[in-house]
Amino acid sequence: MDLLGELEDTEWRDTVQLYKEEKTLLRYYLFEGLRYIWIDRKGTFCRVSVLNEDWTCKDLYGFQKGLSHLEQNLRKRVYGPNLIDVPVKPYMKLLFEEVLNPFYMFQLFSITLWMIDHYFVYAICIFIISVLSICISLYEIRKQSITIRNMARFVTNVTVRRNSGAEQCVSSVDLVPGDCIIIPQDGLLLPCDAALLDGECLVNESMLTGESVPVLKTPLPAGERTYSSETERRHTLFCGTQLIQAKGGGQEGSGAIAVVTSTGFFTAKGNLVSSILYPQPTNFRFYRDSAKFLLVLSFVAMFGTIYSFVVLFTSNATWLELVIRSLDIVTIAVPPALPAAITTGTIYAQRRLKNQGVFCISPPRINISGKVSVFCFDKTGTLTEDGLDVWGVMEGGPSGFSELVPEPRLLPTGHMLSGLACCHTVTLLRGQPLGDPLELKMVESTGWVLDAEFGGHRVLAVMRPPTQQLSAQGPVSRFPFSSALQRMSVVTVAQGGRSALAFIKGSPEMVASLCRAETVPAQFSSKLRNFSSEGLRVLALAYKPLDRKHSQGEVEKDMQFLGLMMMKNLVKPESAKVINVLRLANLRSVMVTGDNILTAVNVAKSCGMVGSDEKVIFVNATPHTAQSMPTLRFTLEDGGTTTAQSSVEVITQVGPAQRQHCSTPLLSPSHSFPDTLSLQVLLRTTVFARMGPDQKTQLVKELQKLNYRVGMCGDGANDCGALRAADVGVSLSEAEASVASPFTSKTDNISCVPLLIREGRCSLVTSFSLFKYMALYSLIQLCAVLILYTVKTTMADLQFLVCDIFVVTVLAIVMGRGGPSKELDPRRPSASLLALPVLGSLFIHTCIIILGQLSALFITTSQDWYIPLNSSVYGSSNLPNMEDTSVFLLSGFQYIIMAVVVTKGYPHKKPLYYNVIFLCILFVLFAMMTWLMVYPGSIVRQYLQLYDFSDMNFKILLVAVAALNFLLCFVVEVSDDMTLIFPLRTIVKDIKTYVQ
Repeated sequence: MDLLGELEDTEWRDTVQLYKEEKTLLRYYLFEGLRYIWIDRKGTFCRVSVLNEDWTCKDLYGFQKGLSHLEQNLRKRVYGPNLIDVPVKPYMKLLFEEVLNPFYMFQLFSITLWMIDHYFVYAICIFIISVLSICISLYEIRKQSITIRNMARFVTNVTVRRNSGAEQCVSSVDLVPGDCIIIPQDGLLLPCDAALLDGECLVNESMLTGESVPVLKTPLPAGERTYSSETERRHTLFCGTQLIQAKGGGQEGSGAIAVVTSTGFFTAKGNLVSSILYPQPTNFRFYRDSAKFLLVLSFVAMFGTIYSFVVLFTSNATWLELVIRSLDIVTIAVPPALPAAITTGTIYAQRRLKNQGVFCISPPRINISGKVSVFCFDKTGTLTEDGLDVWGVMEGGPSGFSELVPEPRLLPTGHMLSGLACCHTVTLLRGQPLGDPLELKMVESTGWVLDAEFGGHRVLAVMRPPTQQLSAQGPVSRFPFSSALQRMSVVTVAQGGRSALAFIKGSPEMVASLCRAETVPAQFSSKLRNFSSEGLRVLALAYKPLDRKHSQGEVEKDMQFLGLMMMKNLVKPESAKVINVLRLANLRSVMVTGDNILTAVNVAKSCGMVGSDEKVIFVNATPHTAQSMPTLRFTLEDGGTTTAQSSVEVITQVGPAQRQHCSTPLLSPSHSFPDTLSLQVLLRTTVFARMGPDQKTQLVKELQKLNYRVGMCGDGANDCGALRAADVGVSLSEAEASVASPFTSKTDNISCVPLLIREGRCSLVTSFSLFKYMALYSLIQLCAVLILYTVKTTMADLQFLVCDIFVVTVLAIVMGRGGPSKELDPRRPSASLLALPVLGSLFIHTCIIILGQLSALFITTSQDWYIPLNSSVYGSSNLPNMEDTSVFLLSGFQYIIMAVVVTKGYPHKKPLYYNVIFLCILFVLFAMMTWLMVYPGSIVRQYLQLYDFSDMNFKILLVAVAALNFLLCFVVEVSDDMTLIFPLRTIVKDIKTYVQ
């Protein structure tokens, strides 16, 4: 299209004129809610967001004057309406799509086949069950679509500024990137992503991040750098977040000013809705093997079909009977209920987790949690308490540090006290201070109070000292704390607009690096090391006077060091218990924190991540730069230091029992280190300190590349990337279902982690058992049918019904009710269905099943009173007969026997007797089959078409055969677990260990 071809010539910026006199065509399509437009110069369709990907911060400030009506209309044609519109399909369309599902198509094929074969009762039962299943599925799908649509779709009125200077109230549907919006003082629910240009906004982002503490957003710094919502999070207002309060910006300072950067599905909320509607496929071995195993059963069905065809052909059956009987084998060998059956364990686990305050929005992740081998933990708020108490402050200067002052309010009047009182993002809302708990505690300790009046001068907050001798101060500019920058800063003025000062607060190393060297005390490093080693959280403050308005970069340089503030960060009592549980279960625990390395190691020792008898080695990694090669600096706890430049020798000197603790930044092969060096650090490091949000995410991904199943537990917005990247992300939040991670716990400690792993192992073992049971059920029935075909008979319609509905289906439903064991075992359950032990046990079980059924047949035919079948009659026409009755009764026992055999308890599930309902049904079914074998009664015998055996000794012998069958299968399964039959598994494991 010529229009967008012109856009390409100007580097895709849509700040150029979008209108031409000649008629133009806009070619686009929608995929998963996203609009793709034709880019003429590239000759392909691209996301429409490509038009504003290269906007700079300066460009955004250029939109502050507003768009004209014409330009706004043209942009709307290109970008489309600002809606996150989740389609809710009508029932008829859903029905059509659901019926075309391979599962239901196979069901329809089976029902049609059974009807042709006059299996009316069984076909009708399956039809009714299928219809009920379809109706429930349609109702749930539509209900879920409506719920998501109500959550995603939002339309409101927004005030926008036009290039004429006028302000206009428009619908949020009409917003486009580049629109300048006015945010009212009392806030609003934001319908788009926007960059804040003027004023401040207090925002509740719990919907996106699960963070319950409101976040302060400040104006975007102007500059030539490319704007990115991720790197400029503190200056970006995200769609779906609640703007609680806005200050400054608009006329007479009544609100804030922002520029729309993304709309519709391209917003942060739209991205989350897309992740719910179109989740990434789960790459888990169990699910992959499930599909592959269906192919194995298909080959078995093919063999059975060929065998039955040959047998029936030699029996002079009609061609119709040949086709029907052969196709019937397919419906027996490949159970259509298999995919649904293996999800019951996950459903039970999800319900148990919800009852214990752990909510899941991705059920397949429950099984994955059973294979987790590494769990990463954030420190502050996760392993330690959120609430911090001020332990003391210490002023510093060129002459050294002063004495420790336990309470900041006891400090003499000066810049240190003013900095503690003013360097924060606490704000006043309806008379109540809101902000970060650390900053709230810091302000409280100074004795200064937050006020709303400042003598007519416009400021963002007002801090009043407790005495009238000091003048009130208020910040006129704030640069909130950034995890990447490890600091925050404010510019304040005293009452009357005089004496502008800049204060900075953050990690001691970062603050010291921004100060003039002569103002930092010589004892800085030793004091910081001592305080950090005691587990205290240390913050540094600095200041400098200002004579005019500066950017953040200009403010935060050539500062004058003020001193240190120490805060207690107590470890939660549950942390040490949970870490010990994970350690005993051979699960590796890793701490990932943005805090100081010494503080982090102290917390690691307190909660048991690092043992008291273990030697700590500090590893400081420096990435490759234009001036230097990447380096690793190894520091022993006693102070010894060794530096390695792209070397492996130092790593190899570290014993396998020793642990390393890595500080910033994370090592990866991209840093030009040898792969072996990066691998060793990743494999042995316990504490990663001074980690930014992106580095946390990178760590998780690097561990996953080593074939670890990685769990991540955190509570803050800076953990969101890692929570989503992890195989199992657990957010500690009060929200019932946070979209920040697959799992959300209402408890504020990590006690949910062992619970989740235990439930995951229980669910995985249950899914394994159900899969094996459904496969064995098919093989039992297939063997019985083929044996009966061989002797020119078959099972009755109601016999199939009893086995499939009243025995197998009931057992499969209640089999997964058993809960997890109370202890975490050091061994993790297997996730491979195609492993030698699994296939081997299935093969041996199948052989025992065949021998059992053949034994029942041969015992019957060897009796003196045996009456051979009428060779002139075939199939169901010769029912009842002795062969069918004996094989059917024994196969009925086999269905129950295999349910007991494959339902494993120890070590990941509670013993069988805890599942009371399952146990009761087993006893009932055993009693029912024994009754059918010993004395079924004339009515039941007539309906099931069973032969009336009068020889009681023969009946008892069949029961004995069933008991022997149970004993053999049980021994095989136990032997498999103990690797007696399959020592190859142990041998292979030993070989792998030796090679590694």
